[in-house]
Amino acid sequence: MKNVLNKAASWFAVAGGLLALMIAVITIINVTAFGLDKVARLFDANVPAIIGYEDFVSMIISSAALMFFPYCQAQHGHVAVDVFIKMFPDWFARSIDVISGILMTALALFLGYMMVHGMIEVRSDNTLSAILGWQIWPFYIPGIAAMFLWAMIAGTQIFEREANV
Repeated sequence: MKNVLNKAASWFAVAGGLLALMIAVITIINVTAFGLDKVARLFDANVPAIIGYEDFVSMIISSAALMFFPYCQAQHGHVAVDVFIKMFPDWFARSIDVISGILMTALALFLGYMMVHGMIEVRSDNTLSAILGWQIWPFYIPGIAAMFLWAMIAGTQIFEREANV
Protein backbone atom coordinates (compact mmCIF):
# COMPACT_ATOMS: atom_id res chain seq x y z
CA MET A 1 0.00 0.00 0.00
CA LYS A 2 2.81 2.37 0.90
CA ASN A 3 4.48 1.85 -2.49
CA VAL A 4 1.23 2.53 -4.36
CA LEU A 5 0.65 5.75 -2.41
CA ASN A 6 4.25 6.89 -2.88
CA LYS A 7 4.07 6.18 -6.63
CA ALA A 8 0.78 8.10 -6.86
CA ALA A 9 2.36 10.99 -4.95
CA SER A 10 5.30 10.96 -7.36
CA TRP A 11 2.97 11.07 -10.36
CA PHE A 12 1.00 13.92 -8.81
CA ALA A 13 4.25 15.84 -8.26
CA VAL A 14 5.33 15.24 -11.86
CA ALA A 15 1.93 16.41 -13.13
CA GLY A 16 2.14 19.47 -10.87
CA GLY A 17 5.63 20.16 -12.20
CA LEU A 18 4.41 19.89 -15.80
CA LEU A 19 1.60 22.33 -15.02
CA ALA A 20 4.12 24.71 -13.40
CA LEU A 21 6.34 24.39 -16.47
CA MET A 22 3.34 25.19 -18.67
CA ILE A 23 2.73 28.32 -16.59
CA ALA A 24 6.37 29.33 -16.98
CA VAL A 25 6.29 28.87 -20.77
CA ILE A 26 3.03 30.82 -21.12
CA THR A 27 4.46 33.56 -18.89
CA ILE A 28 7.62 33.79 -21.00
CA ILE A 29 5.52 34.05 -24.15
CA ASN A 30 3.31 36.72 -22.58
CA VAL A 31 6.26 38.78 -21.29
CA THR A 32 7.94 38.50 -24.69
CA ALA A 33 4.75 39.76 -26.31
CA PHE A 34 4.75 42.77 -23.96
CA GLY A 35 8.35 43.53 -24.88
CA LEU A 36 7.69 43.14 -28.59
CA ASP A 37 4.66 45.40 -28.23
CA LYS A 38 6.85 48.15 -26.77
CA VAL A 39 9.16 47.87 -29.79
CA ALA A 40 6.26 47.63 -32.24
CA ARG A 41 4.72 50.83 -30.86
CA LEU A 42 7.78 52.69 -32.10
CA PHE A 43 6.66 51.71 -35.62
CA ASP A 44 2.93 52.37 -35.03
CA ALA A 45 2.16 48.65 -34.76
CA ASN A 46 1.25 46.36 -31.91
CA VAL A 47 1.84 42.82 -30.70
CA PRO A 48 -1.03 41.46 -28.59
CA ALA A 49 -0.43 39.65 -25.34
CA ILE A 50 -2.17 36.37 -24.50
CA ILE A 51 -5.85 37.01 -23.87
CA GLY A 52 -6.97 35.48 -20.59
CA TYR A 53 -3.45 34.94 -19.29
CA GLU A 54 -4.44 35.81 -15.72
CA ASP A 55 -7.41 33.41 -15.81
CA PHE A 56 -5.27 30.61 -17.14
CA VAL A 57 -2.47 31.07 -14.62
CA SER A 58 -4.76 31.43 -11.61
CA MET A 59 -6.72 28.28 -12.44
CA ILE A 60 -3.71 26.13 -13.35
CA ILE A 61 -1.64 27.22 -10.33
CA SER A 62 -4.56 26.38 -8.03
CA SER A 63 -4.29 22.80 -9.27
CA ALA A 64 -0.51 22.56 -9.59
CA ALA A 65 0.41 23.93 -6.16
CA LEU A 66 -1.67 21.40 -4.26
CA MET A 67 -0.32 18.47 -6.26
CA PHE A 68 3.06 18.71 -4.48
CA PHE A 69 1.71 18.18 -0.94
CA PRO A 70 1.35 14.37 -1.10
CA TYR A 71 4.92 13.96 -2.38
CA CYS A 72 6.22 16.27 0.32
CA GLN A 73 4.44 14.17 2.96
CA ALA A 74 5.69 10.91 1.43
CA GLN A 75 9.27 12.21 1.61
CA HIS A 76 8.79 13.52 5.18
CA GLY A 77 9.49 16.97 3.74
CA HIS A 78 7.29 18.81 6.18
CA VAL A 79 8.84 21.06 8.78
CA ALA A 80 9.95 19.37 11.97
CA VAL A 81 11.71 21.01 14.88
CA ASP A 82 14.23 18.42 15.99
CA VAL A 83 16.38 20.82 18.02
CA PHE A 84 14.04 20.84 21.02
CA ILE A 85 12.80 17.26 20.65
CA LYS A 86 16.35 15.89 20.97
CA MET A 87 16.42 17.09 24.59
CA PHE A 88 13.56 14.73 25.50
CA PRO A 89 13.44 10.91 25.76
CA ASP A 90 12.86 8.84 22.60
CA TRP A 91 9.35 7.81 23.63
CA PHE A 92 8.35 11.48 23.89
CA ALA A 93 9.80 12.31 20.46
CA ARG A 94 7.95 9.38 18.90
CA SER A 95 4.74 10.44 20.64
CA ILE A 96 5.09 13.95 19.25
CA ASP A 97 5.71 12.42 15.82
CA VAL A 98 2.49 10.36 16.04
CA ILE A 99 0.46 13.33 17.28
CA SER A 100 1.76 15.55 14.49
CA GLY A 101 0.94 12.78 11.98
CA ILE A 102 -2.62 12.57 13.28
CA LEU A 103 -2.98 16.35 13.08
CA MET A 104 -1.52 16.39 9.56
CA THR A 105 -3.98 13.71 8.46
CA ALA A 106 -6.86 15.64 10.02
CA LEU A 107 -5.74 18.85 8.31
CA ALA A 108 -5.52 17.20 4.88
CA LEU A 109 -8.94 15.56 5.34
CA PHE A 110 -10.46 18.87 6.44
CA LEU A 111 -8.98 20.73 3.46
CA GLY A 112 -10.19 18.04 1.07
CA TYR A 113 -13.65 18.10 2.62
CA MET A 114 -13.89 21.89 2.39
CA MET A 115 -12.64 21.83 -1.21
CA VAL A 116 -15.39 19.35 -2.12
CA HIS A 117 -17.96 21.74 -0.67
CA GLY A 118 -16.34 24.66 -2.49
CA MET A 119 -16.40 22.77 -5.78
CA ILE A 120 -20.07 21.88 -5.32
CA GLU A 121 -20.91 25.53 -4.61
CA VAL A 122 -18.89 26.83 -7.59
CA ARG A 123 -20.50 24.24 -9.86
CA SER A 124 -24.03 24.98 -8.67
CA ASP A 125 -23.41 28.72 -9.15
CA ASN A 126 -22.08 27.98 -12.67
CA THR A 127 -19.08 30.19 -11.94
CA LEU A 128 -16.97 31.05 -14.97
CA SER A 129 -13.53 32.62 -15.23
CA ALA A 130 -13.69 36.36 -15.89
CA ILE A 131 -12.03 36.56 -19.30
CA LEU A 132 -11.89 33.09 -20.81
CA GLY A 133 -15.33 32.05 -19.60
CA TRP A 134 -14.11 28.60 -18.53
CA GLN A 135 -15.94 26.58 -15.89
CA ILE A 136 -13.96 26.83 -12.65
CA TRP A 137 -15.13 23.69 -10.88
CA PRO A 138 -13.03 21.15 -12.87
CA PHE A 139 -9.87 22.85 -11.62
CA TYR A 140 -10.83 21.80 -8.08
CA ILE A 141 -10.59 18.09 -8.91
CA PRO A 142 -6.76 17.71 -8.92
CA GLY A 143 -6.53 19.63 -5.64
CA ILE A 144 -9.22 17.53 -4.00
CA ALA A 145 -7.54 14.33 -5.13
CA ALA A 146 -4.21 15.66 -3.85
CA MET A 147 -5.66 16.50 -0.42
CA PHE A 148 -7.09 13.01 0.03
CA LEU A 149 -3.89 11.37 -1.22
CA TRP A 150 -1.97 13.55 1.24
CA ALA A 151 -4.29 12.38 4.03
CA MET A 152 -3.84 8.71 3.08
CA ILE A 153 -0.06 9.03 3.05
CA ALA A 154 0.00 10.87 6.38
CA GLY A 155 -2.39 8.28 7.83
CA THR A 156 -0.26 5.34 6.78
CA GLN A 157 2.80 7.04 8.24
CA ILE A 158 1.04 7.25 11.61
CA PHE A 159 0.65 3.48 11.71
CA GLU A 160 4.26 2.98 10.65
CA ARG A 161 5.36 5.15 13.52
CA GLU A 162 3.06 3.45 16.06
CA ALA A 163 4.74 0.14 15.35
CA ASN A 164 8.00 1.70 16.56
CA VAL A 165 6.63 3.21 19.79
